[in-house]
Amino acid sequence: MPNTILVGAQWGDEGKGKIIDFLTDEADIVVRSQGGNNAGHTIVIGGEKYVLHLIPSGILRRSKTCVIGNGVVIDPVSLVGEIDGLLARGIKVGKNLLISDAAHLVLPYHRSLDELREVQKGTKKIGTTKRGIGPAYADKASRTGLRMADLMRPEVFTAKLTQRVKENNEILKSHGLAPLNGKKILQDYLAAGEKLRPFVTNTVIFLHRALELKQSLLFEGAQGTFLDIDHGTYPFVTSSNTTAGGASTGSGVPPHRIDSVLGVMKAYTTRVGEGPFATEDQGLSDTLHAMGREYGATTGRARRCGWFDAVSTRYSTMVNGIDKIAITNLDGLDGVETIHICVAYRLDGKVIDFPPTDSDDLARCEPVYIELPGWLKGTEKARKFSELPPKARTYVKKISELTGAKLSIVSIGPGRAQTIRL
Repeated sequence: MPNTILVGAQWGDEGKGKIIDFLTDEADIVVRSQGGNNAGHTIVIGGEKYVLHLIPSGILRRSKTCVIGNGVVIDPVSLVGEIDGLLARGIKVGKNLLISDAAHLVLPYHRSLDELREVQKGTKKIGTTKRGIGPAYADKASRTGLRMADLMRPEVFTAKLTQRVKENNEILKSHGLAPLNGKKILQDYLAAGEKLRPFVTNTVIFLHRALELKQSLLFEGAQGTFLDIDHGTYPFVTSSNTTAGGASTGSGVPPHRIDSVLGVMKAYTTRVGEGPFATEDQGLSDTLHAMGREYGATTGRARRCGWFDAVSTRYSTMVNGIDKIAITNLDGLDGVETIHICVAYRLDGKVIDFPPTDSDDLARCEPVYIELPGWLKGTEKARKFSELPPKARTYVKKISELTGAKLSIVSIGPGRAQTIRL
């Protein structure tokens, strides 16, 4: 398998976890390079459901190595809980997991600040998961963050944490909030650090040695293109680079060692949280929610749903260098009689074929649709592309044409077997 970046081409929740799990059979190493435990990747194996937040989805495959890279922000206590949960279900977690010593830590004061800032925004809230991801990345950028390397040296970590808790407690108190218990935080995080110690290493060195051995790398993106801090619908974005470029900076693997970029997109569009969403459709949302679909793996929140947006996915193809696409959740449209695809926006009377940079402008955009007939047949039992209803094949081919990338995978259910490779 070529070294491949898998990236979400929409607003996250595209089904990346399942596609990663499917592709991991062909890869040697699976790498997470950005985000934190605000991600929620769901995999279903033999009827068993697994939801992973920090650990790459490749952990569910034997003989595969998983790497949490330097670009990820890690809550050590949460990560230990995730490891323990996997072990309790009989999943091996040992030498098959490596954690970058340069990865920054998410601490309790980050979560407190995250929630405080979201409350202060009122009606202009972002819709954050309140996991402390944004404040942790802010500390990283302001050079006040704590890293895994610090946690591995208890004396150093104690001194740095004590100072940071003191500083952040002053902020919390100034807003009338109770200060955090620094001693309890120190105790919990040092304990978590000892449990994580066997996994912590310089993952850049490991990955480059793997490249020398001609091992294949699969980069598991979290969130999606339009949640990217630079290229997303700012300010309704996450705090990391969710686009393909983030895989290099967040892992230490240079761009010229990447062979392919696979963009994952739903057969329709969803979004969690606030922000503009040109193709949002309440009727489609009601239909999907009534089917028990489209609830967040991390938050449990109902996702906002809308028609497929070819304007945004074309832009995703451009920004990420997507050469192949995987279309997921096609079965969600099995009962829809008429399907809409957005092929352009109308902004202030002018038709445009790209998403505006300004979120206020995007919020004023009206979708320009084409219509395709639905197939009104179940697709979940198809195992070959030829077994899909003809109108379903026409629909996914149209998505590929409008997006500008080759159709590579079609998913018609959560199970491994419900995946069609073209």
